[in-house]
Amino acid sequence: MATVELDGFLRLNRASLSEFQAALRLLAVLPSIQCRSAGDSDSAVGALYVAPSDHGTVICLAVEQALMITGWDSPVPLWLRVLAGQVRIGEKRGGRDVHSDACRTAPGALTLHLAPGTRVVMVIPSERIPVPVGPASRSVSGSTVCCLIDRFLLQARFFLDSKQAVAGTRQLVSRLVELETTGQVLADLELPTLDRRVQRAIDRIRSKPDWQFDLPELASHAGASERNLYYLMKRETGVTPYRFYQRCRLVRVRRRLVDCQCEVPHISHYAADEGFSHLGRFAALYREHFGELPSETIQWRRALLDRAAGRQAS
Repeated sequence: MATVELDGFLRLNRASLSEFQAALRLLAVLPSIQCRSAGDSDSAVGALYVAPSDHGTVICLAVEQALMITGWDSPVPLWLRVLAGQVRIGEKRGGRDVHSDACRTAPGALTLHLAPGTRVVMVIPSERIPVPVGPASRSVSGSTVCCLIDRFLLQARFFLDSKQAVAGTRQLVSRLVELETTGQVLADLELPTLDRRVQRAIDRIRSKPDWQFDLPELASHAGASERNLYYLMKRETGVTPYRFYQRCRLVRVRRRLVDCQCEVPHISHYAADEGFSHLGRFAALYREHFGELPSETIQWRRALLDRAAGRQAS
């Protein structure tokens, strides 16, 4: 299951129930978390995407089957944005259903029920970032929270490196805290719409994995001159057509590395399949973009598998 918005932040894919639970415990720093599924415990629960920063973390859960998460006894509030499906939130003050909307939870014990096919974004502030609970926070509308998170999701599709990703995540948390503090944000809340020519170029690059970059062909497909497409895309997304093409290739390699559970991972083969012929240059680009080496992506999944196995054994 893929989420276009956070495809560059894939941490787990086709994860088992024990992996999913181990990942949430690790990322939320809450060892009390328990995950239960209505389906077969050996079948894939779904995917997990993570964008970290020093101000907080953005986590996207994309589940294929119904999932109940208990033991989420968080010292900080959470912002939730449901992109698809439905989430039932249980708190001390009662329960509520969230569908295609956003909300903020209070600190304390939470129970989350995710329907099959649900995609939910969770924004978790760092404990050192104070989030007020008062009149301003009570007046915050779900639509405003939706807009702030949706703007981040749109921008995240075009982050060129891990530094941009960290800065974008930090900014999202800061704006949500500002919203809770004052009841308003200074940023423009209009969700931008990409020029149709830029959108056509993006769709072409994303939908044709085997396509070799050809700017004249891409411009013709988009309905613009080469020069115009270059500047339109740079203006509206912050990236050039070629850099976006390169990003998409890196993301496809990352997906394969995240999925890799073989004894000897063929990193060079995966890179070569996406047109990266020089392994050293590929590794440098990968680290710049994702903040870790390709081998570290594989090691994270393996360590999680060991952690999950250890939890089951105990």
